Amino acid sequence: MNNESLIIRVSTPSRNYSVRIGRGLLQSCGLLASQLGLENRIVLLHDEAVKMYAYQIIDSLKGYGFKPEIIAIASGEKSKSFRTLEAIVKKLAEMKLDRKSTLLALGGGVTGDLVGFAASIFLRGISFILIPTTLLAMVDSSIGGKTGINLPQGKNLIGSFYQPLEVWIDPEVLHTLSPRLLSAGMAEVIKYGMIAEEKLLEEIEKKEEANLLDLIKRSVEIKAKIVSEDEQEKTGKRAILNFGHTLGHALEAANKYKDLLHGEAIAIGMHAACLLSHWLLSFPLSSIERLKHILQLYSLPLIAKGFSKQAIFHALDLDKKRVQGVNSWILLQSIGFPVISKEVKKADVDRVLKEIVVQGH
Repeated sequence: MNNESLIIRVSTPSRNYSVRIGRGLLQSCGLLASQLGLENRIVLLHDEAVKMYAYQIIDSLKGYGFKPEIIAIASGEKSKSFRTLEAIVKKLAEMKLDRKSTLLALGGGVTGDLVGFAASIFLRGISFILIPTTLLAMVDSSIGGKTGINLPQGKNLIGSFYQPLEVWIDPEVLHTLSPRLLSAGMAEVIKYGMIAEEKLLEEIEKKEEANLLDLIKRSVEIKAKIVSEDEQEKTGKRAILNFGHTLGHALEAANKYKDLLHGEAIAIGMHAACLLSHWLLSFPLSSIERLKHILQLYSLPLIAKGFSKQAIFHALDLDKKRVQGVNSWILLQSIGFPVISKEVKKADVDRVLKEIVVQGH
């Protein structure tokens, strides 16, 4: 690890842990595992798309006397299923792991959510470490301990709050990420700027001059602070992280997790939330235009094409955050000042869908 490495602490009632960020961190996994005092039984579960990084980690671990085993997971949202979860825990049982064993999750948000959930239920809970390989996972899903799988009815309807032992972020892996996946990750960075820090938005707007390592660091710091204040979304503080997600998750479910990437769905969701914020809270039109400009700067969509409004409303009805038949929406009074609203009526949603959804045939 070099001088760019840094550590951000996440403090929650259930566990305090470090998020380590540094270029070349993958080559140091053996050293980090040794410093943590991990037992010999380590299983690396990796997305098939990042097999090349899996071997780097395996070599590093072997260099420090570990005898890691490996499990490949099929790429894509379809892996967040009971079927894949069952296959993983059966494999872990066949390996005769014990409660001192550790799982390493190498991949994007799908891998992290799935492996984290498996760790939370196998032997009633074993340690796991997240090694995110997408920008979206680095700045969002790897921080905060949300784990889970999907149902046909909706995203992350089965899961648990279960914090990792540590998170290891190596920005070097982003060099092999497609432009589309990088853009999708930027949606969550933009979200942090909209809900928490206008200075971050100003950095994002520079695009070519923006320091990616800096954007990752600031995003992790913002999320770590919010998660530390409300680990399990009981006080409402953590709920502001769902800006853009109420409609975003509904779009993903209505689309059956095909074609539309998570970050792309969130981009459309943020656009919709800003329109609702303008109508209901007088959020400035100039700020909506600013968001639209930033989203377009990173090739993120503003509207959803080929969707059925009926399917979207059905997905909203199944939102796991829905309470007594009412969806919770994160709206903005102004940039950096989010509010939780349960006052968004069906007519308001219908109005916003007319603006941002181009229906299918």
